[in-house]
Amino acid sequence: MEVKSSGFESFKQVYKEVFPVIMRVAYHVTYNMDASEDICQEAFIRFFDRGLIFPSIDEAKYWLIRVTKNLSINYVKRKGREKVAVDKIKKQHLPAAKTGEETVIGNETCEMVRQAIQQIPEKLRAVLVLKEYSDLNYKEIANILNITESNVKVRVHRAKLQLEKLLTQEGVHVS
Repeated sequence: MEVKSSGFESFKQVYKEVFPVIMRVAYHVTYNMDASEDICQEAFIRFFDRGLIFPSIDEAKYWLIRVTKNLSINYVKRKGREKVAVDKIKKQHLPAAKTGEETVIGNETCEMVRQAIQQIPEKLRAVLVLKEYSDLNYKEIANILNITESNVKVRVHRAKLQLEKLLTQEGVHVS
């Protein structure tokens, strides 16, 4: 029996026979009943909208299972990425409470580092700032400065050595 996914009677029959199966598939991938219901609904919407013709109900069922499995996997991946992002934000925005002394020492140290960076030659300062404060990788810095990637690595290393030397002279502990 041929099944037309956009035909009302065919759709009703496929829904009745296949829904329990794809609901189990979605649930066993997501372990979330609400998400599984949403995923099954989305799978059937795609089934109907595509207007596909299947040689049998089994073929329609296999298609819906594949779509449901893929939607479920995408849901789990998206939730995982969202959790990582939320955890990262929580860690960034919940700093430990500092005492007044720690705040003053931190501010003084930051100012000493800024002054020491200004004493480093420009070609070393540029790579250090791009690497440490702009969060760029060596390849990106090389493209920006129009130098080789290995040259960037050498300059970053030299800049860090000079910065460490200057800070040690100022009495700032560098680890």
